[in-house]
Amino acid sequence: MIKKLMLSTLLICGLATAAPTPTTPSMLDDVMARGVLRVGFDVGYQPFEMTNKQGQYVGFDVDLAKMVAKEMGVKVEFVNTSWDGIIPALLTNKFDVIMGGMTVTPQRNLRVNFADPYIVIGQTIVLRKDKAGAIKSSLDLNDPKYKIAVKLGTTGEQAVKRLIPKATLLQFETQDDAKLEVLNGKVDAFVYDLPYNAIFASQNADSIVHLAKPFTFEPLAWAIRKGDQDTLNWFNNYLRQIKGDGSYDRLYKKWFESTVWLNQLK
Repeated sequence: MIKKLMLSTLLICGLATAAPTPTTPSMLDDVMARGVLRVGFDVGYQPFEMTNKQGQYVGFDVDLAKMVAKEMGVKVEFVNTSWDGIIPALLTNKFDVIMGGMTVTPQRNLRVNFADPYIVIGQTIVLRKDKAGAIKSSLDLNDPKYKIAVKLGTTGEQAVKRLIPKATLLQFETQDDAKLEVLNGKVDAFVYDLPYNAIFASQNADSIVHLAKPFTFEPLAWAIRKGDQDTLNWFNNYLRQIKGDGSYDRLYKKWFESTVWLNQLK
């Protein structure tokens, strides 16, 4: 009898211990209740997020964010944020998600959770035209005599530090400031993401050369605050859906296989 009583007590205690604890509220619940999806990015990253002649945000990420919000049945609000502060802004709830061409890295993944990659790119090199004969790859730039411009806080900066460590590194607040240095002949090279560099080079073919083969592998993904599996599940399922039904391909062709959109810009 005593053994049965002890067993019953243990079972009751075990059930009490195993009782589910309240889960962290999902960002999806907050968005649905608010009726607005707040999206963070750093505008000026062609063709992902830009400003048109009317002052409106346009681009690949912008269209994707609008599609996501429409599927959720909510409005979308864009929050333009400087790149070096974009993760802290996410963590302090200035917006709900980073949809701004962010490369997945182990360091960033310590601070945020990433959905599945929505596109894969890499770093490439834009050179002054007079350097094209001497420099054929990133390895040729690995010399203190060469000056390389990068945007502060980007994977381009990390790639130069890691793979071209002997070069003279010059850091700038924006990609526009960095690219102007090579355009004006003040530096030898500009390192940044392939899509942006391809457009930059096509617009300035008379003065610069694009080494278009990426020397890094960089998956881009949406970032959210850690511990929200419901939102990650929704984002990943949504990405699979649009990549399967053709809507992603139509958007990709619009922004990466055409330059008609350049006429919209300032």
